[in-house]
Amino acid sequence: MDNTQASVDPGGISRRRFAAATASATAALTVAAPAEALSPRPARPAGPAADRATCLAVARALLVVDENDRPLVPRYEKILADGLPRAGTSAPKKVLVIGAGPAGLVAAWLLKRAGHRVTLVEANGNRVGGRIKTFRTGGHEQAAQAFADTRQYAEAGAMRIPGSHPLVMSLIGRLGLEKRRFHLVDVDADGKPVNNAWLHVNGVRVRRSAYARSPRRINRSFGVPRAYWDTPSSTILREALDPVRDEFSTRGPDGRRVDKPLPERVQGWARVVQRFGNWSMYRFLTEEAGLDERTVDLVGTLENLTSRLPLSFIHSFISASLISPDTEFWELVGGTATLPDALLKEVADVVRLDRRVTHIEYWSPDRQGGDGGARVRADGPHVWIDTVSEGRDGKVVREQFTADLAIVTVPFSGLRQVQISPLMSYKKRRAVAELHYDSATKVLLEFSRRWWEFTEADWKRELDALRPGLYEEYRDGKTPADGSLLGAHPSVPPGHITAGQRVHYAADRWAGRDQPEAAHVVGGGSVSDNSNRFMINPSHPVAGSKGGVVLASYSWADDASRWDSLDDDARYPHALRGLQQVYGPRVEVFYTGVGRTQSWLRDPYAYGEASVLLPGQHTELLAAIRSPEGPLHFAGDHTSVKPSWIEGALESGVRAAWEAHRA
Repeated sequence: MDNTQASVDPGGISRRRFAAATASATAALTVAAPAEALSPRPARPAGPAADRATCLAVARALLVVDENDRPLVPRYEKILADGLPRAGTSAPKKVLVIGAGPAGLVAAWLLKRAGHRVTLVEANGNRVGGRIKTFRTGGHEQAAQAFADTRQYAEAGAMRIPGSHPLVMSLIGRLGLEKRRFHLVDVDADGKPVNNAWLHVNGVRVRRSAYARSPRRINRSFGVPRAYWDTPSSTILREALDPVRDEFSTRGPDGRRVDKPLPERVQGWARVVQRFGNWSMYRFLTEEAGLDERTVDLVGTLENLTSRLPLSFIHSFISASLISPDTEFWELVGGTATLPDALLKEVADVVRLDRRVTHIEYWSPDRQGGDGGARVRADGPHVWIDTVSEGRDGKVVREQFTADLAIVTVPFSGLRQVQISPLMSYKKRRAVAELHYDSATKVLLEFSRRWWEFTEADWKRELDALRPGLYEEYRDGKTPADGSLLGAHPSVPPGHITAGQRVHYAADRWAGRDQPEAAHVVGGGSVSDNSNRFMINPSHPVAGSKGGVVLASYSWADDASRWDSLDDDARYPHALRGLQQVYGPRVEVFYTGVGRTQSWLRDPYAYGEASVLLPGQHTELLAAIRSPEGPLHFAGDHTSVKPSWIEGALESGVRAAWEAHRA
């Protein structure tokens, strides 16, 4: 959060003003093509606007329609349900699928069902699923005990599935997986949304529902203009974005957004892409919406935009439209990894784990000459790959595979490390080299009781059972700070907290003595400007367990990078301290001493959380990202306009399988 900088001399130049001024000075050297609509306020150009055809292509990719604006999703749903048309006896192909994330698993499954000879190679030696990863005991990866309570599990990656994503929802039904509501907003015992989790910023702590009713105290702490004192940050952001949404939707009588007919929607999105494709979210909020820096800080902090303000407006705009209290979300019982579990069963006989691709060579009869002097070979296999194992069992294995064609699902940030011969087209190489990947880091902590659901009566009962009078000691700020109360509750399983841990936790323990009232919420989460940033509670208890695992810190971009500098074990005391700052010191008594953390930027198979595009990359790179290179086809959520979502991965997997089937 950057409100500390904003509080310096308002007339001076902050980092953001310097960056904006530099960008504007550079942009002055270029000439912008005029947008066809959306011109409520003149704006300094960031560079030439993309041509109309390119913007229409991006809009169609976003809406998943063909070049005639016909929806592709019904076709993709039918393929997922019924499969591709069966290949004839003379038509089956030998297909390599590289990468066993959801895109690769679906593509391999569809092609195998259609009668093709499929080999699915995956670098990871013990699991499939890509950025679908559940910390759990057992599973197809036969993971060691994840938490002190072996029944507990928690998500390292994908954790919520929007009901508005038709492909993943239909696949869940097709595979017979059990789903239940994911509570983005906390609920009471009857499942009614109450929005009573905490906001804790600038030293002010209020319930989220109280802030929605009366935002003045927090808003003034940011120093926003008087006009915004009594407007919640979500309303400020919504009103800033509404003129853009008007291009492809209208407000119904009930105030809800209603999409325009599909051809109009495509044209509207194309205008949005042409108008704002080169913009960052920060530039939009300041230049188009006219927000001052302090109000941008407010919106960025509370609406999860701060870390991505310099990145593509289009990306953040799509995310802001999707992640809202009105969106219905689901989770999978047993963890999101039950989805790749089910897909793995369908392709287990064709999967080769522990095979990292190091070299891809391809022959393309329809490519003559070109950058690398593409080879021409009319017969035999058209793709050859070299792989090497990680050698975890002490033996390193090198193995080659050949095929008629390949579907490459490796993130481009990882594909850069693969030798590809001959050189792919310049546009494809540029996309591989430049596509921006963001970081995301999670820190999860296990507790022996679900204290976030407690009332004050529950707290008093549990603390005084540990030691008479302890409840009042916490309320009065008189508990010892030597780590002796860490995991002290009788419900905490022994053996997971060492003396050394206790010293480290005591040193990092939140020094504040105030003890806020009980959270008394189910699901949802709290927001803070401390390093934890976003804290998310489980939506449901794990059957048979009285405890739970809290996502103590969920952060992106620069916020995540600061966690990534810490070793895994060093993150847990800091994350507990952040929870204590928001919920009070007493949560320490239920901590089991067990945590789990995931840094997707440091993951050797993911190479980042997702492709989060820079301004201009949608129009500059998207066509090249998705296009085949001879017998090489490309899938993965980075080839969709829904990066980081399972829906984008499935959409790309079906598309690439269809391309390969028809090739």
